[in-house]
Amino acid sequence: MLYSILLPLHNILRWVVLIAALFAIYRAFAGWLGKKDWTRTDDKAGMWFTMLMDIQVLVGLILYIFLSPVTQSALQNFGGAMSNAVARFFAVEHVLLMVVAAAAAHMGRAFSRKAAGALSKHKRAAIWFVLALLLVLVAIPWPFTAAARPLFPF
Repeated sequence: MLYSILLPLHNILRWVVLIAALFAIYRAFAGWLGKKDWTRTDDKAGMWFTMLMDIQVLVGLILYIFLSPVTQSALQNFGGAMSNAVARFFAVEHVLLMVVAAAAAHMGRAFSRKAAGALSKHKRAAIWFVLALLLVLVAIPWPFTAAARPLFPF
C-alpha cells in the first residue's frame, strides 16, 4: 500500500526537483554572467533546490531500503543483480548517483553562501548546481533506457 503511494510521489517529485534545479541554475548563471548582486531570491532558489533534493532522496531511500520489490530482490541476490542491467541500475547506480547529486547540490549551496563576493557566489552555485543536475539526469530511469519507467505516474 505505502509502495503504491511513495513510488508515484517519487516520480512526481522528479519533475519538481528538475524545475527547482533549472530555476536555481538560471538564477546562478544570470547573476554570474550579468554580474548581478547576490539576492535573497538567489539564496532561496538554492535552498529550495537543495531541500527538494533532500526530500526526493529521502523518499527514494525509503523505497530502496524498505519497499521496492526490485531492490529487495537485488539485495537478496546481489551477485545475480550485478549481471542484470535493470537490477544493477536500481540497486547501485540510481541510488548512488542520486545521493552524490544531493551532495553536489548541498556543496553548491554551502560554497555559494560562504563565497566572498556576489560574482563568486553565483559562479559556485552555477557550477555545483549544474553538476547536480547532470547527475540527476543520468540517474533518472528515462523511458528510452534499459531501466525504463514512465514519465508520469498516471
